[in-house]
Amino acid sequence: MVKFTSKEIRDIVISMLVIALVFAYVFSNRNINVALTLMPITLIAVGLGFVLHELAHKFVAIRYGFYAEYKMWIEGLILALVTTFVFGIVFAAPGAVYIHGYHIRDDQNGKISIAGPLTNIALTLMFLGLLLTPFASNGIIFEIGYLGASVNSFLAVFNLIPISVLDGAKVFRWNPLIWIVTMAIAFVFMISLMFGLLI
Repeated sequence: MVKFTSKEIRDIVISMLVIALVFAYVFSNRNINVALTLMPITLIAVGLGFVLHELAHKFVAIRYGFYAEYKMWIEGLILALVTTFVFGIVFAAPGAVYIHGYHIRDDQNGKISIAGPLTNIALTLMFLGLLLTPFASNGIIFEIGYLGASVNSFLAVFNLIPISVLDGAKVFRWNPLIWIVTMAIAFVFMISLMFGLLI
């Protein structure tokens, strides 16, 4: 059964707000007043991708019988704020799902890890689908769809980089072929959106 502690809910909300703020600030060309008006858009387009990515890890871990809880990293949130407001670059490490239990096999760890990037890929498709609806003629809906697809495809690629602290290392250790296919899909989406090939 999936349970959330009050501390975990607090950590998720704070992390989501900081992530939405730093992306809004960058998208506003570092204008804090414009950034605050963009917050509702980035909460949906970016915050949703972050939260569902982490919850996907949690749900799959719980399905395997492990205890899983999201914890924010104060240092990571401060780093995100500093790099964004000082340098205009988002470098965010807001937190992670900590998994506790007996020995976690490589296949279990790989499936828990790939759940996050797959969620981001699914969200990329969802936001792209939003752009195909009549609602996309509305400027706000278009911004949500475009930013949502762009950021989620980027999050998928970034998290699949096969270095030890990211999901990609665990996925690659479990099944290199699945890692290659998933990374290729995420990368194609990211590059296509970057060069405007899908919209």
